[in-house]
Amino acid sequence: MTNGKEGRGGVEFIGVTKRFVTRDGDEKVAMRNVTLKVKPGVFCAVVGPTGCGKSTTLTLAAGLYRPSAGEVRVGGTPVQGITEGTSFMFQNDVLLPWKTVLDNVALGPSLRGVGRRDADERAREWLRLVGLAGFEKYYPYQLSGGMRKRASMAAALINEPSMLLMDEPFSALDVQTRAIMSNELLQLWERTRPTVLFVTHDIEEAIALADQVVVMTAGPATVKAVFDVDLPRPRGGVQDIRFDHRFLDLYQRIWESLREEVEATYARSAGQGVAA
Repeated sequence: MTNGKEGRGGVEFIGVTKRFVTRDGDEKVAMRNVTLKVKPGVFCAVVGPTGCGKSTTLTLAAGLYRPSAGEVRVGGTPVQGITEGTSFMFQNDVLLPWKTVLDNVALGPSLRGVGRRDADERAREWLRLVGLAGFEKYYPYQLSGGMRKRASMAAALINEPSMLLMDEPFSALDVQTRAIMSNELLQLWERTRPTVLFVTHDIEEAIALADQVVVMTAGPATVKAVFDVDLPRPRGGVQDIRFDHRFLDLYQRIWESLREEVEATYARSAGQGVAA
C-alpha cells in the first residue's frame, strides 16, 4: 500500500454546506461553510456538541453524501462518488452476525477480488495483531463488546486504507476497555499512517490520539478552531499521557473553545423543551 506519507488520503473541505430535507418537508442545515484541510497521514479528531453535525464530515469524506455547496477533495481529487481506499468504523460494530469472526475480517479482501486462501491468511494475521488469535471460528454474539471492536478494527485495517473514518468507535465501551482500545488503535495506525478523521465527544480521547483537534460550533456545524497537538509520537499509554503538563494545557484551551458551544446547544434544547 502507498501510505499517507506518500501523498494519499489527505482530505479537504472547501466552503462546504450540507442541507437535508426532513420528513416534514422542512430543510435542515447540518453544516455551513466548512473549510478544513487535513494533510495526508495526519490523525485528526473532531469534537463538538451533541447533534452539531460532526458525523456529517465523515459521510461527506466517504462520498456517502454530496455537499449542497462547496467541494470535498480526497487526495486532491474532488469526491464524486464513494471514496476509494476508505474504511469506516461506526459507533456500533457492523459485523455480520451469520459469519464467523474470520469471515467478517476476510470479507473486505474477498470483495476486492483476493482469493479465499489469501484473504483468510490476511484475516488471521490481522486477528493476531488485534489479540483475537484463537477466536477465528467464533460468531460476533459470542464475543464481548471490546472483542467485537477489535474484530471491527481488524476488518477496517485489513483493507490498508489511505483514509480511516471513525465515528465515536469506542463510546459504548467501559473506561478501561476504551483505554486499551485507544492504545491498540495507535499502535496499529503507526504501521501505515492512514489519514484519520475521528469523531468524539471526549476531549481527553481526542488529545491523546490526534495530531490536531478540530472544534465544531453548535449546529449547523462550522469550524470554530483547530488545535495542533504537539505531544511526541509514539505516545505510549494514553492513560499516562493525560498527566503531561502540555496535555493539561491543551485540554483547558480546547474546553474553553468548546464550552460555549455546548452551553448554546443545551440552551437551545431546553428552550425547545419549554416550548413543547
